[in-house]
Amino acid sequence: MTAAAIPRRGDRTLPGPIEGGLEFLRLLSRRPSGLVGFAGIVFFLVLAFVAPIFVPNQESGDVNAIYQTPSAQHFLGTDNTGRDVLNQIVQGGKEIIGVALITAFLTTLVATVLGSVSALVGGRFDAALVGLADILLTVPPLIVLIVISALARPTNFLALALVLSLLGWAGLMRQVRAQVLTLKERDYVEAAKSLDLGLTHIVFREILPNMRSYIVIHFVLAMTGAIYAQVALIILGLVPFSGKNWALMLYFAQTQGAFYFRDAFWFVFSPIFAIILLQLSLVLFVNAMEDIFNPRLRSS
Repeated sequence: MTAAAIPRRGDRTLPGPIEGGLEFLRLLSRRPSGLVGFAGIVFFLVLAFVAPIFVPNQESGDVNAIYQTPSAQHFLGTDNTGRDVLNQIVQGGKEIIGVALITAFLTTLVATVLGSVSALVGGRFDAALVGLADILLTVPPLIVLIVISALARPTNFLALALVLSLLGWAGLMRQVRAQVLTLKERDYVEAAKSLDLGLTHIVFREILPNMRSYIVIHFVLAMTGAIYAQVALIILGLVPFSGKNWALMLYFAQTQGAFYFRDAFWFVFSPIFAIILLQLSLVLFVNAMEDIFNPRLRSS
């Protein structure tokens, strides 16, 4: 065997994405709480987007099985129409998580692009964007969301995500702008400017990659805010959804008086537990992100 054929330490033996994923899990395992949060996120993604494929949707109820307690037939009991609560939990996660993902993506995309361009361009454009962001930050977001939802009446999850994104970008835009104001003085950014590579190249190839940890963390935090916001809007009856949603379960529990029936405990608190566990998983995961992205913490 020649020297070139002898495997050396550090040589890649796995494809890049797989090796990167294993390294991510290795770093995440240093924070057990972060690993628990990541496992919880994976569980809810599977529950929302994979489980409904194998669990048929239950449309009709059973009047003889109203408000039943958990049993072998109904693991989380039944609701006021005799429908299985676990079936509604499985079917209701797709919309609430889908809205959170789309809202977080749009909010993060708009905020990072506007914040970067604002800091690089400067002048009146920067002043106008900062002024608009300040206005949005001074107005109570829930009140504005209620007014917008009452006027626009979003009827699907994409429209609701757009409504939630209208007020979610201002805070991150100010923070990204502050970060870019410091990064644009770096040598590699000055070199890109001197080479006249263009604003798009500077933003997406030079600046944003150095802010990926900041962007990922805010993306997860934007998901948590979107979940709470859509739950509030749906419970207030401002979003006329016709599909399945954990927040809709709470809305129907409220309007149909389930809070006053002791046997309706599992119907009322199952969606609450699902929302709490999802939010807890997101918070635990985002708390561990600093250890993964911060080189000083990794080396220690």
